[in-house]
Amino acid sequence: MSEEGERLTPEQLRRRRRRSIAIALALGALMVLFYLITIARLGSA
Repeated sequence: MSEEGERLTPEQLRRRRRRSIAIALALGALMVLFYLITIARLGSA
């Protein structure tokens, strides 16, 4: 990983934040998709 004392530039911090937000949104969308599929399968059973 990163060494202690390593400083990130504002641009690197901005990119890290945007990447983290994108991962969180993708994970949230996947959770919603699994939930909807589960509800649909239980409803048709």
